[in-house]
Parts: sequence; structure tokens; C-alpha cells
Amino acid sequence: MIDAKIARENTPKVLEALRKRNYDSSVLDKFLKLEKERRGLLRVIEEQREQRNKLSQEVAKLKREKLDAASLLTEAKKISDSISEEEERLKVFEEEASQELLLIPNIPHESVPVGKDETENVEIRKWGTPKEFDFPPLNHWDIAEMHGIIDFDRAAKIAGARFSLMKGMGARLERALMNFMLDTNTSKGYKEIFPPILVNKESMTGTGQLPKFEMELFKIADPEFYLIPTAEVPVTNIHRDEILNEADLPIYYTAYTPCFRREAGSYGKDTRGLIRQHQFNKVEIVKFVKPEDSYNELEKLTNNAEDILQKLGLPYRVVALCTGDIGFSSAKTYDIEVWLPGQDRYREISSCSNFEDFQARRANIRFRREGKKGTEFVHTLNGSSLAIGRTVVAILENYQQKDGSVLIPEALRPYIGVEVIK
Repeated sequence: MIDAKIARENTPKVLEALRKRNYDSSVLDKFLKLEKERRGLLRVIEEQREQRNKLSQEVAKLKREKLDAASLLTEAKKISDSISEEEERLKVFEEEASQELLLIPNIPHESVPVGKDETENVEIRKWGTPKEFDFPPLNHWDIAEMHGIIDFDRAAKIAGARFSLMKGMGARLERALMNFMLDTNTSKGYKEIFPPILVNKESMTGTGQLPKFEMELFKIADPEFYLIPTAEVPVTNIHRDEILNEADLPIYYTAYTPCFRREAGSYGKDTRGLIRQHQFNKVEIVKFVKPEDSYNELEKLTNNAEDILQKLGLPYRVVALCTGDIGFSSAKTYDIEVWLPGQDRYREISSCSNFEDFQARRANIRFRREGKKGTEFVHTLNGSSLAIGRTVVAILENYQQKDGSVLIPEALRPYIGVEVIK
């Protein structure tokens, strides 16, 4: 969440950020109204405490002089009772203000392009040249059906729409990509993590999924758990409510997990294939860094995700998301979009974000500088490295051959043991 002090004392800055994000200013208005009432009530309580302290001093003086202090004691009791009542009201205001603050999105970094939606994202660079086919390239679902490696019909029978059943070489390809991605990341200094995929409410709140995006999440009612939408959630919460030492930073983690999303509001979008699923596999990279290092670390993190695509020989482009398209928790995001010849377009395969102290403030993740008093919030970053299902899509479509076979990228062959799917 943003700093409450910034919301109070630099309200124009927050209003401008909301405007750039196409957010209604009412989310800030509600917080400021509650905060005004909270601070007003706090002043009343402080005045009453001061009044009670003066009465206590007078009572003590009367008792030393062996005089009657009954009336003053009665008055002090009334003030104490009033303070207790006002403190209960104060707790309510504090909780309500805190909840409203959780609904205010992060402030975009000054380098983020201003725009209304994804149509105004800015292309930063491209890598690789889309292949010129001498035959009409197929979509991945047609290739998968040809080879019997993905079964969407049986997945629908087992679970429902937006699920897939990977079979034979399809399952081997998913597993090979998982190991390849993890090995590539750990070779760059990321520590491998295998976290829980069921998390509590506090973890979802810490990374910004709750309370705003509850409708996007799969939830278990009793006991209350949430299925993770990304490994970012459990991995970031490893250090929730902790104070790290400056010498510990930066911390790099990588994790494979299945991910679960309801895809609420996506009716009619990507109804075929692997692009938009309720359950999918992903390898994530997460960083905890000092504030002054976070934007340099974002560039490195993005390059790390790009390196996997380069090793696989998959053409892609990097785009900077505009203010109207960046995620709720993000201060700056790069999307990496891979070329899909079957769709004749680039599609997102990774999203790399710097959250600055937005998540750390919610999850209370701090660090202590050497030789200095007090603590600071760390900056957190994360990126997909990569979405495995979408990488399968990219391989099937980019490496398809005229005879219907699919070549396996050279970097992946040691992991899968074959050179071609035929």
C-alpha cells in the first residue's frame, strides 16, 4: 500500500497518479474522510488524557493535604470512561481507514508512459525475427491434436472449461521446460524455492491480491485458504513481518508452482488452447532489494527472463506498460511478448514488475542499514520466468515443420531426450 503520510500530505500527487491510472478519486476521498475523523478523534482523546492527568495531580495533592478528593475522583472516572469509549471508536476508524488505504493502487514511477490502456504501451526492443513459413502455420491446438499431446475435451470432462490434459510428449515438454527454467535461474544466483500453493488471507493481502481482486481467486471456505494465482504470493511472503539485515540484500528466489485463476471477466477471450487457463504452470523470479537498487534490479530481472527466450530461440519484444495498463501493485512493469505465428501476433509470456515498497509496506518487510538506527521497507520485484504453458504454445507454433512435426529447441533437448515431436 502507499504511505498514508503521502496520501495525507501530498494529496495532489496521489490524485494525479489515480488520474493517470484511470482510477476514480473516490478511493482516495474515502480514505481521507476516515483519516480526518480518526485524527480528530485522536486529538479529543489526547486532550482528555491531559485533562485526566491534571485531575490525577490535583487528587494526589488533596490526599497529601488530607482533604476530600471524592468529587475530583468522580470526574476523573467519567473522563476515563469517556476515553475508553473513544478509544473503541478510534479502533473502528483505524481499521476502516486501513481497509480503504488497501484499495488505493501504487503510484506509477515517473518513467512509466502515460496512456489509457494496452493500446498505448510502448515497445522498448525486439529480439529475433519471426520465421517466414512456406506453408500456412497452424495454431498450437491443431498441432497438439495432430500429435495427441494435449487433450482439451477430456480435461473439460474431468474439470470443466479452461483446463488442459497434457499427454505423452506434451507432459514431457512441460516438465522439461520447468527444469530448464529453474536451472537457468539458479545458475544466475536465484535460490530455488518450492512453496505452499495454498495460502492464508494475510499472504494474499501482503502482495496486493486482496481485498481488491478476490473475485479473481479460487478460495477454500473451511478452513479459509486461497489457491495461489502466482508463486509471487508465497515467495514474497517468506519474509513477511521480518527485519532483514542490509548485508542480506539483495535476495533472489525462483520457484515453480501451479497457478490458479478464475479468469473472471474473460468470457469469450482465448476460449481455445493454452493461453488463458484456470490452472497453469509457471516459474517465477522474486527479488528483495534496497530502494536505491530496485530499478537497476528491474532491468536485470527482465533480462533474466529474456535470456530464457533467447536460449529457446523464440522471437519476442519487450514493452513498457503505460499507466492505464500496469497492475494495481506495480510502480513499473515490462511485459515480454513472444511471437506466435499461429495467431500472427505477439502475446504476453512474462510480466516483470518493480513494486517499490508497496508490497513490503503491506507485508511489513523491512531491513536495517548497518550503523544506522531504525528500519526501512525493502523494495520487492517479481517476474514470470516463464509461463510454461505459453512457452509450450510458442515452441509448437514457432518450431512447426511443413510435415507437421515440431522441432525441439537445442537448449531443451538434453531435458526432453528427443530432437523432434513427430
